[in-house]
Amino acid sequence: MNEIFLNFPDNRLKNSLTNDILLKSNSLEYHKTLEEYAETPLYDLKNLSRELNVGKIYVKDESKRFNLNAFKGLGASYAVHKALSLYPNISVFCTATDGNHGRAVAWSAAKHNKKAVIYVPKQTTDARIKAIADHGSEVIQLDLNYEDTCQYASNISKKMNWTLIQDTSWINYEEIPAYIMSGYLTHLREMEDSINTLNNPGIDIIFLQCGVGSWPATCIWYYINRYFKKKPKIVLVEPDESSGVLQSLLSNKRITPKGNLNTIMAGLNCGIPSMSGWEIIKNGCDAAISISDEYAKKAIRTLYYPIKDDERVISGESGAAGLGGLIKCLEVNKFNVLREHIGLNSKSKILFINTEGNTDPENFKSIISSN
Repeated sequence: MNEIFLNFPDNRLKNSLTNDILLKSNSLEYHKTLEEYAETPLYDLKNLSRELNVGKIYVKDESKRFNLNAFKGLGASYAVHKALSLYPNISVFCTATDGNHGRAVAWSAAKHNKKAVIYVPKQTTDARIKAIADHGSEVIQLDLNYEDTCQYASNISKKMNWTLIQDTSWINYEEIPAYIMSGYLTHLREMEDSINTLNNPGIDIIFLQCGVGSWPATCIWYYINRYFKKKPKIVLVEPDESSGVLQSLLSNKRITPKGNLNTIMAGLNCGIPSMSGWEIIKNGCDAAISISDEYAKKAIRTLYYPIKDDERVISGESGAAGLGGLIKCLEVNKFNVLREHIGLNSKSKILFINTEGNTDPENFKSIISSN
């Protein structure tokens, strides 16, 4: 299976409903009204950058977002807010999830005293299910994979007249996913006082872990919209066995990944890429790669056991995948073509976003104890 795709994007944003909604987003202003809001930290891991022989390594730590241990609350809360502003009489929200998004929807619904019904695929762990249920939602596990669980949630929402808050889009379902994407803009705008400077980015390369594609597409949209051709190089990272975006780029069309879907990176274990996310990704990413679970584990341990006075970062299997991608790029000889393509060298300033903390505590404990 091919592990790499080099893209030559035109860095243009097409007119669409998603683009219009993103342009009008006031998510940061909305999130600042929430009592749980606090800007998440941006760490400069100086010693790790010297260890890996690159210029800078920055990590934006979303594990500290809203006490949810993941960034997904940004998108879900904004989408629920927008849905209720349009339709105040909504009684039930529904979604499909592999963990973090479902918890975010459950939390957001509870803040508005609304019911949430959350469907999870067959491989979802008990710890992730409990984290969702703790917000008072009904969690139903199906004997289906992620993609089929999304379809089930969509069908039953129509049947029951529930409001679907899904973080992937398809034909005739674009508005809510666009509001979710709009919510994600908050953590990028928080960095406008530091590395996302006005005229030129303070970073050269971003490694973004990629599941169904909505979140990395938001990041790509932001950097194109802010910098156009001066945007940083963007590399997408997926699991070897669930690389829907990489395989879609190789096929030049959206496809369901051809893998066994067996990976510890649960949040990235998705199906066919989001329709609107795909349109942005193919026009704006510079490369896509896949990594094994071992690289995710190595990245988790690298962040958990910091060098000297670097900050310790608690990162889950999906949250650490971006760093796992960099480590693979630096270690694997055949990736020299990728290193040249994105200009990865000893002076490169690199950004990762830690999208989740230890959302599966037992697995996390096992990984860090095997160091």
